[in-house]
Amino acid sequence: MTYDELVEEFDFLGDWEDQCDLLIDMGFELPKFPDECRTEENRVHGCQSNVWLIAQPVQGNSLKLDIRADSDAMIVRGLIAVLLTLYSGRTPQEVLDIDIREKFARLGLDQHLSSARRNGLNGMVQRVRGLARKCLAETAESGDE
Repeated sequence: MTYDELVEEFDFLGDWEDQCDLLIDMGFELPKFPDECRTEENRVHGCQSNVWLIAQPVQGNSLKLDIRADSDAMIVRGLIAVLLTLYSGRTPQEVLDIDIREKFARLGLDQHLSSARRNGLNGMVQRVRGLARKCLAETAESGDE
């Protein structure tokens, strides 16, 4: 599902309870996260529940990020699915250019999530952005573009 399709679906559903159910369903569709990646190094700090996140560069016509994540909480898995919709398969610079607050506001996530969930979501966003910056720096150092 694209971000625009997600916005349409959220608009169609209207109320938060139905939107929350959709998020949970999206979480069930996440690709399997490798057990060996459930390490402290990959854990996102600041989240109320356990969240693990990795990003690997994939070389094609341009360098893109393959982002994978998982959580032990159903609603958080849904929020991860939203993040993957926005970030995965993009170049590191595209990741950094996304106005994530505007995207979340358009979905109404800023209104419906508890402060603890918002903090956790922000932690995931900061982790992805940090990995994108690291990838850009490594690319610049190696002279690849």
